[in-house]
Amino acid sequence: MMEKINKKPTTLIYPIPAALVSCGSNKDEYNIITIAWTGTINSIPPMCYISVRKERYSYDIIKRNMEFVINYSTKDLVEAADFCGRKSGRDYNKFEKMNLTAKPGEKVDAPIIIESPVNIECKVTEIKELGSHDMFIAEVVNIQVSENFIDPSNGTINMQHHDLMAYSHGKYIQLGEIIEQAGFSVKNNK
Repeated sequence: MMEKINKKPTTLIYPIPAALVSCGSNKDEYNIITIAWTGTINSIPPMCYISVRKERYSYDIIKRNMEFVINYSTKDLVEAADFCGRKSGRDYNKFEKMNLTAKPGEKVDAPIIIESPVNIECKVTEIKELGSHDMFIAEVVNIQVSENFIDPSNGTINMQHHDLMAYSHGKYIQLGEIIEQAGFSVKNNK
């Protein structure tokens, strides 16, 4: 049997997204913040969250406009993800600095990042104060997906083999090989 060692409580749920979250209602306030504290919280209606520290520049922009876009990161966007998580929009126009293209969303004023393969447009429904971060709970109102992420045989979104990346305990990792299709354990054991 493997021995266990107790550690102090911390945020040790990894890997997690290294999402480029874009915000702002016009070009003068467009900003990008890299968010790792994000995820799905409901299916119908589709809902997600991001958690942001109050002192972050994007916090007030998101709170004022009540919308944001979660843009997936890839291997090609790792430098942008790192920069946008380390530098403040108070000091840099991150779109210009990282050579990223902003375009207003279809259902929100917040910009999508054209270079990102998946853009999830969100409208905030609630802000929950948690402690170090506030959670912006949002409804997903539109998703834009690059054509090469669509399986031409059935029209579904195919997330495999497209250089998606995640964050794992201080490191960026590329997502890799499919181990098995969800539901395989019950499908094969009838």
